Amino acid sequence: MATSAVARETVFALRRQIAKIEGTLPERLQAPAGAAPVDADVTPRDPTADVTPGDLTIVRRGLAVAPPDAFLRTGAEGLDAALSGGLPKAALSEIHGAATRDAGAVAGFALSLVSLILKQGPRLPVLWIGTAEIFREAGFPYARGLHRLFGIEPEQLLFSEAPRLLDALWTAEEAARMTALAAVILEIRGSPQRLDLTATRRLHARARSAGRPVFLLRQAGEPEPTAAPVRLVLSAAPSAPRETIAGPLAGSIGRPAFTVSIGKSRTALPGQFTLEWNPDERSFEERRAKEGRARQERAANPVAVVSASRRGKNPAPASGAVLAFPTVGSPAAGDQPSPGERAAHRRPRRAG
Repeated sequence: MATSAVARETVFALRRQIAKIEGTLPERLQAPAGAAPVDADVTPRDPTADVTPGDLTIVRRGLAVAPPDAFLRTGAEGLDAALSGGLPKAALSEIHGAATRDAGAVAGFALSLVSLILKQGPRLPVLWIGTAEIFREAGFPYARGLHRLFGIEPEQLLFSEAPRLLDALWTAEEAARMTALAAVILEIRGSPQRLDLTATRRLHARARSAGRPVFLLRQAGEPEPTAAPVRLVLSAAPSAPRETIAGPLAGSIGRPAFTVSIGKSRTALPGQFTLEWNPDERSFEERRAKEGRARQERAANPVAVVSASRRGKNPAPASGAVLAFPTVGSPAAGDQPSPGERAAHRRPRRAG
């Protein structure tokens, strides 16, 4: 009996270790009071840091500790909760588009994340790195759209067009260590061999060292092993009708929407969310939560939007059929112009 119990515990420990390596550990563990991280690959924390143990969350391989402000909250409560607080700020994050047609949605989602970063911190420039085929296939962001939808000034977004993938990776590694940039975006097409686990480890390590995010955008790329803690799969979602005071406006186009799937995460299970980007508030909102709140508001306040007129006690009766011309008979004699008026009508119009 004791032997079977030991064997069972050994199997559970192996399964847990495999889940940690694959990033599919479902639990979101809380650090106990007074506990310290014991993972061997974690840098010891500063004992003088102003962070209480109760605010620390175990986020990496079940044992590493990070403060709550280490995450970039999107504003969508469901996605943030699934990611145990949001996307890591000082890390490499992957954003995948399954097909080339999803390049616009991937770029728009990345610009939305940059807008959230600039909203919270200093308005530093952002570097977007890619090869010539990337910008030839998907184009460049529109300057007026940057300011209108994301609050990003055109001069804040810098582009680096590299002739080869090797040059793009070198530029990204050098830029990832710079604290003068708010974020680094590296856009790659397909699944090149040079974008392997070693290259992504270097990007992730330099992002952690600089305390800045690096977003790896993948056009029509396959999900391969990388060092990124989080991988999101993006596609465009149908926009909901535009909201008005009287309700949704039929036939209109509302806010930009994205279908976001969690492809890989060290702290979350796979899930899918539909997010809408609010260009006025500069935040995401989950469509299901938004529709639920709208239904609750309508149920709590069923009063008509426009009240009845208060000038009279009783409303006017409904009018009958109104015709512009009589349906039968000829016009009355008084409705015809007089002979003199006919002559005046026939005279030519005098100029001047």
